Amino acid sequence: KWTREEVDQRLRQVMTDIHRNCLQAAERYGEPGNYFSGANIAGFIKVANAMLDQGNT
Repeated sequence: KWTREEVDQRLRQVMTDIHRNCLQAAERYGEPGNYFSGANIAGFIKVANAMLDQGNT
């Protein structure tokens, strides 16, 4: 069972990773600083990679 502190630490890490991925995706695909576009791009890439991992082309 996780303690309250462990839950908080893990959630903070997940949120930090999401934030970083959004900003990096926006930068990489020509929309620097556009958090909305970065989130959409990062989400699309994550789904596309999951589909490829399962053999969907």
